[in-house]
Amino acid sequence: MPSASSDPLSGITVIERGWLSANNVLIHAAAGEAGALLVDTAHVNHAVQTLALVEQALAGRPLERIINTHLHSDHCGGNAVLQQAFGVPVAIPPGQADAVVTWDEDALSYRATGQRMQPFCHDALIAPGELLRAGGRDWEIVAAPGHDPDMVMLFDRGAGVLLSADALWENGFGVIFPEIAGEPGFGDQQAVLDLVASLPVRLVVPGHGRPFADIGAALARAQARLQGFRKEPARHAQHAVKVLLKYHLMEEGAQSLPALRAWADGTPLLHGLWQRHPPPGVRSAAAWIDKALADLVQAGVLRVQDGVVHDT
Repeated sequence: MPSASSDPLSGITVIERGWLSANNVLIHAAAGEAGALLVDTAHVNHAVQTLALVEQALAGRPLERIINTHLHSDHCGGNAVLQQAFGVPVAIPPGQADAVVTWDEDALSYRATGQRMQPFCHDALIAPGELLRAGGRDWEIVAAPGHDPDMVMLFDRGAGVLLSADALWENGFGVIFPEIAGEPGFGDQQAVLDLVASLPVRLVVPGHGRPFADIGAALARAQARLQGFRKEPARHAQHAVKVLLKYHLMEEGAQSLPALRAWADGTPLLHGLWQRHPPPGVRSAAAWIDKALADLVQAGVLRVQDGVVHDT
């Protein structure tokens, strides 16, 4: 285990990915351990790339197991490909284990969000309160509801390293999906931020973005963002619509306007957001989608050319 003066990421490879895919964290085996532990496997679109990156980081050493911090498509989309390639077990948080067994895409949110996913099997559970030994470190499995009710973080108390998934980024946190679905989630996110503030964290490895050490500043930004959303839930809804649109275009690369509108019309979470938070002056869900699209184009994160919407 690293000492207080050593590199907190000694023996850990952080593979920082683009925003369609979550980061992959490879915890290399310490003496006496059978192989490395991989935390999260990115998006199905990038599964072949993920496999190549993990093989490169392993450098011929064995992989022993895979765990997922939660089951959003950008965190577990490579499970099936990596399972087949390495023949290793996959462990997931317990909340949606039955849905994985029956492959219920409604319960797993893939149908509701209109997102791609390749079915996989799980072999074990990682439950909050347990200790996971990997890389010569004891990792505490910490419940982190908010962004996802069943999400967990991993915390190495000895070195102060927190694998925060989507509970805390350097500039915010993941969309609060329970709130998108009409369930409370802001309170859970507040509790998770308070928990992180109480832990002796030296370094955060987020689900997206680079590792960072200025925990106080990141927490202050996250707290301010969360308070804004709690005061104006409609603001969070507007943000969520744009996130879902951008994510979909990252999956597709490009899509005609009619096809994009058809996708939005068939995505239940978008309809639910419209029903709960219709913006003033916008008379239909379709008009809301068009407005969100225009905002994203103006921000430079999407582009429309000849009736086709392109990710940028």
